Amino acid sequence: MGLFDKLAGWLGLKKKEVHVLCLGLDNSGKTTIINKLKPSNAQTQDIVPTIGFSIEKFKTSSLSFTVFDMSGQGKYRDLWEHYYKEGQAIIFVIDSSDKLRMVVAKEELDTLLNHPDIKHRRLPILFFANKMDLRDAVSSVKVSQLLSLENIKDKPWHICASDALKGEGLQEGVDWLQGISYIILL
Repeated sequence: MGLFDKLAGWLGLKKKEVHVLCLGLDNSGKTTIINKLKPSNAQTQDIVPTIGFSIEKFKTSSLSFTVFDMSGQGKYRDLWEHYYKEGQAIIFVIDSSDKLRMVVAKEELDTLLNHPDIKHRRLPILFFANKMDLRDAVSSVKVSQLLSLENIKDKPWHICASDALKGEGLQEGVDWLQGISYIILL
């Protein structure tokens, strides 16, 4: 990348595209989060479970995100790995009120982190501890502990408490992802 390209990027004249994989168990709120990140005039009113995957795009001040929203249903999780090579960042969504499936979420995260296409890459991972509005929700600190996020030493990561229905916590996460992605991609 030449000096002009870097300067244009810093000035916001040129947007760098980032391919983001949005992963997590079914019913964790992945599609709702992605929907809330789109401009209000492009948001869908009725969210339905993703079957297979869908592709969405949204822009921030300096980056253009192409998000692959991957189905979290058990029978579709094996498809995730087909998109790992193209991924430049990961959003991993956890239903913070679903304590019973937190172990399954941890197993899927461990499988992801140990996959050959992910293991040796410095991909940023944004975790959304979603559904904080629900009575049974555990804090983002507790989600971090349950998923053993402190053991992730070779990848930048961040966890945000979120309520996707209201959009709470999403901007904080996107700001972090934008900042870290911009640093890594330059």
